[in-house]
Amino acid sequence: MSTPPSVLHAPKPVTLAMDELIAKYDGRAPRYTSYPTAVQFSPEVDAATYRRWLAELPATDPVSLYLHIPFCAQLCWYCGCNTRAVNRHEPVRDYVNHLVTEMDLLEQALPHRLAANAIHLGGGTPNMLSPEEMTAIFGRLRQIFDLTADAEVAAELDPGVLTRDWVQAAASHGLSRASLGVQNLTPAVQTAVNREVSFEQIAACVGWLREAGVGSINLDLMYGLPKQTTVNTLSTVDKILTLRPERLALFGYAHVPWMKTHQQLIDEAALPGAAERLDQSEAAAEHLMAAGYVRIGLDHFALPTDDLARAQTERRLRRNFQGYTTDSAQTLLGLGASAIGSLPQGLVQNVAQELGWRAAIAAGDLPIARGVPITPEDRFRGEIIERLMCDLQVDLGAVCARHGRVLADLNDELAELTDFADDGMVVMQGDRLIVTDLGRLVVRTVCAVFDTYFAPEAGRHAKAL
Repeated sequence: MSTPPSVLHAPKPVTLAMDELIAKYDGRAPRYTSYPTAVQFSPEVDAATYRRWLAELPATDPVSLYLHIPFCAQLCWYCGCNTRAVNRHEPVRDYVNHLVTEMDLLEQALPHRLAANAIHLGGGTPNMLSPEEMTAIFGRLRQIFDLTADAEVAAELDPGVLTRDWVQAAASHGLSRASLGVQNLTPAVQTAVNREVSFEQIAACVGWLREAGVGSINLDLMYGLPKQTTVNTLSTVDKILTLRPERLALFGYAHVPWMKTHQQLIDEAALPGAAERLDQSEAAAEHLMAAGYVRIGLDHFALPTDDLARAQTERRLRRNFQGYTTDSAQTLLGLGASAIGSLPQGLVQNVAQELGWRAAIAAGDLPIARGVPITPEDRFRGEIIERLMCDLQVDLGAVCARHGRVLADLNDELAELTDFADDGMVVMQGDRLIVTDLGRLVVRTVCAVFDTYFAPEAGRHAKAL
């Protein structure tokens, strides 16, 4: 087994000034919620491919289910999700009818009845669904799948339109985890991104969820929004901490107006620069850790008693299209427009546009638009990337052994990490590559070194810092 470059074995004192760090490392990098990433998806993977992969699923392994609800009461200008604003309920009702038909098509393609250990409603705004529509969705799912005794039912919720009655209806279907979008509580910031919600509204939503027995509540915060400052970021954090959510996420705003045209409504002159963004994120992180939260991977925080924190300690944290998770299922089945699924053989994505998705379902076909097979090389590199994203370290020797490789196969990548080591971002201990506390800021860029598909000049990804 070849020895990695020796420079990686000696921790270096950090001599890089913050402005130098930003200039050197604030390129673009994937978020690595999968490997290969969605950039590698192609139409060569179609409905026929998906049916073949479904037919090979073993009867003994539980699956997870993701349902995409692409509707909102109004469109937030920072949003990077596949959604649209509606002011009538008819499109939602029609969508649910098609969604149930998609479940019928999925059932026909499955080789046998499967257990499901998680159901995740994402969006958009799942709480745009009426109680009757939730009953139709969950009723059909339970006809197709056996929910395990500890199955987690999660939903992403907009506190601006959430009601106590909706929470109680969702709880009757097993809602056990909820994520509320907060972002920032400063009125000027909220106006700048077209999302206005008060702390009192959020506190009421948390109260309804607690009352209904929802045991895990996550609140989403953001940094890097227009008119956002470190001061109003910490003010938001202080208010949110009084609610003591089990989890928090701290996402950096990704300004990609060439991909999400509604982001053109944001005043770019009001966006904080890279140094300001970094100060907001690190100040908020320090504040949360001082309040007793454990920092999870790149951008999540959890109370030490939460399963997300325990999963990180026990090295069983996973990362998928919903972010960091404790879900151990090897198969994620996606339903709804733009939904992504992950199977042992590869990744698939439904038609993103509603009209195309509806048309495929109306024609009696699974609405797959694209995907990518996963090769042995992808599995090898994907494990390295996932462990770095989740644990901020990876035993490269052990991963190589599991995949029939030797450490010398990664000599080029380790040589490429020399600059990171010189700047105090990474260090090797034996065969273990460790991302330092400073390196956490650029862990996506570290992961990109192991990504054979990554093309930084393509401009397809968000900024790393």
